[in-house]
Amino acid sequence: MDNPWWHRAVVYQIYPRSFADADGDGMGDLRGIIARLDHIAALGVDVIWLSPICTSPQDDNGYDISDYQDIDPLFGTLADFDELLAAVHDRGMRLVMDLVVNHSSDEHAWFQQSRAALNSPKRDWYWWRPARAGMEPGTPGAEPNNWGSVFGGSAWEYDPATGEYYLHIFSRKQPDLNWENSEVREAVYAMMNWWLDRGVDGFRMDVIDHISKDTSLPDGAVPQGSLYGVGAPHYMNGPRNHEFLHEMHERVFAGREPLLTVAEMPGVTIDEAIRYTDPARREVDMVFQFEHVFVDRGPDPWLLYPLRLPVLKGILGRWQAGLADVGWNSLYWNNHDQPRVVSRYGDDSPEFRVRSAKMLGAILHLHRGTPYVYQGEELGMTNAPFASIADFRDIEALGHFAQATEHEGHAPEDVLTVLRARGRDNARTPMQWDDSPQAGFTSGTPWLAVNPNYTDINAAAAAADPDSVYHFYRKLIALRHEEPVVVYGDFTMLLPDHEQLYAFTRRHDDVELLVIGNFSGERVRADLPSAEAWAGAELVVSNAPAPTDFDLEPWQVVIYRRRA
Repeated sequence: MDNPWWHRAVVYQIYPRSFADADGDGMGDLRGIIARLDHIAALGVDVIWLSPICTSPQDDNGYDISDYQDIDPLFGTLADFDELLAAVHDRGMRLVMDLVVNHSSDEHAWFQQSRAALNSPKRDWYWWRPARAGMEPGTPGAEPNNWGSVFGGSAWEYDPATGEYYLHIFSRKQPDLNWENSEVREAVYAMMNWWLDRGVDGFRMDVIDHISKDTSLPDGAVPQGSLYGVGAPHYMNGPRNHEFLHEMHERVFAGREPLLTVAEMPGVTIDEAIRYTDPARREVDMVFQFEHVFVDRGPDPWLLYPLRLPVLKGILGRWQAGLADVGWNSLYWNNHDQPRVVSRYGDDSPEFRVRSAKMLGAILHLHRGTPYVYQGEELGMTNAPFASIADFRDIEALGHFAQATEHEGHAPEDVLTVLRARGRDNARTPMQWDDSPQAGFTSGTPWLAVNPNYTDINAAAAAADPDSVYHFYRKLIALRHEEPVVVYGDFTMLLPDHEQLYAFTRRHDDVELLVIGNFSGERVRADLPSAEAWAGAELVVSNAPAPTDFDLEPWQVVIYRRRA
């Protein structure tokens, strides 16, 4: 059996509202994407993943869908989408859409019918429950269980018209669909087939490990100082999740040309990921796990914790080993939910921003798996200087700020310090195209302020500079396409306990690569047990002058190649 095409692929994620605005309303759109496709194609990537563009009230920036088979007017029309899809295909790339079916919008016709009456034919399409026994519906504590919402507050919303509550793991405007109901699943599969028939090349599935819940909906444990219980053990990787995804594969993907199916799974373990991505089980191609992007977080969400490099290496090393024989890894530092990695794990100062962005890119892309590049990552875009909570737009940031300051007693500035470093809006500031007003993103007023460093950090400057982060990423992507060891080589971690160096080898047939990255602002020598064996090896990639005796400059990365 031939290896799947996506083993060699690199995916580029577009967050449409922040990518490019063609009509001047301050919001990115499909025609803006069409106009900028050559920037993506020149990187050499194989796939574009679009964050949600379907009709939505935009309560959670499109992850609350009210019509799964139309384009939100903010972004354009179905005709615009068809033109974009054709343009992507014409450039030899594929297009993957975001599938958001753990929940819909509360403005979707399905939910409007569900909430209309207790005996509505679609009542059971969502999770409705009465108040706790002996409690007055609508009063504090009467919710069916104690789960908290991911975005703050209770995970239950009272509906006075019918006297019951509906479940929303996320926003109150994102009611959870009831996948226990086969009619829901059939409707979802029909919608997916409609998009694939239109020419879409696959789906990234939002929080798809939430779709199977413990139907008893038990209370969750309440952390110290919290108002709500943790429901995640009862709705992540639930009892029927594998069954549902296998059924989806058989009803939607089986018999079609090879597509790409990516499952976002915040709570997935390595053992579960092996099962999800085992080709013999026919579920999904790869998963997004979150373990490595929580390495700088601790038990107190309102404290910032430093990166502990040995812990990061331990996590990524376990995933490399765990999926070495069965399954496949997704590789990412950035996406629309994560702060900019150069500000998070690198050094975004003028002195080291470019070098550390290159180092981080090389370390990630040389792992085994499919790399994802988030818009602006290829430019070394940084976190934004948010002055106050008024500068944020993200529903998660606003909800957490309100809960932390109004109900949990945290000082506003302490909460802002964490949001500035970890908030999702860091990833959502507009793409920085050039040094013209608003970074060339829009001729109007952007929905979220442009990072003021756009005059120095922008795509036009990067394209013109052969030593830019952009051109370095082009080299990394070309190396993956040209060198089988990058795709299929065995992975061996070196110096696992070193506090500053990330080192590993990849080996396939008679070719071996040595990769060393310096995660610090100091010169560091790599004392490798096999150093002599690499004498005379070819230096394939470096972001600084070639080192002597593995004595690396601050934030330097080197990739050596030798043949056995």
